Amino acid sequence: MRYISFTDEPQMAPDDFFMNEALKEAHLALEQDEVPIGAVIVCNGKIIGRGHNLTERLNDVTAHAEMQAFTAAADFLGGKYLRDCTLYVTIEPCIMCAGASYWTQISRIVYGAHDVKLGFRRINQRITHPKTEIVSGIKENECASLIKDFFARKRNKS
Repeated sequence: MRYISFTDEPQMAPDDFFMNEALKEAHLALEQDEVPIGAVIVCNGKIIGRGHNLTERLNDVTAHAEMQAFTAAADFLGGKYLRDCTLYVTIEPCIMCAGASYWTQISRIVYGAHDVKLGFRRINQRITHPKTEIVSGIKENECASLIKDFFARKRNKS
């Protein structure tokens, strides 16, 4: 895994820079005909975990981008807690992934597009850690169009 530091691209806002990295992961999922969602986890300005959906390839409904990134980041840090880390994910996390983020105690979740059908915010109950800051709408149009186009292509094939 190549670890990229924000200092490699100082002319861009950090949230935009790291969401671009999450979008790269989403494109990897798309190339594998997976739902194109990507995630990266950042600690001290450095990407320490990456992931994209692998549910089809692994035949595992829990193999979401966030779960892959949590595992990679915890492995990198040598521990299960991701305090002082930020999760960047292209789509609002589902209830499962938001719940997992609670247990990691991640400091921040930054997501691109809202998921009104399956996103964790639809249940109107906080399921992330109380100290976790939530930021949304970063590169929202790019993130939303990637997933909308994917499902439009799937519908047109059937």
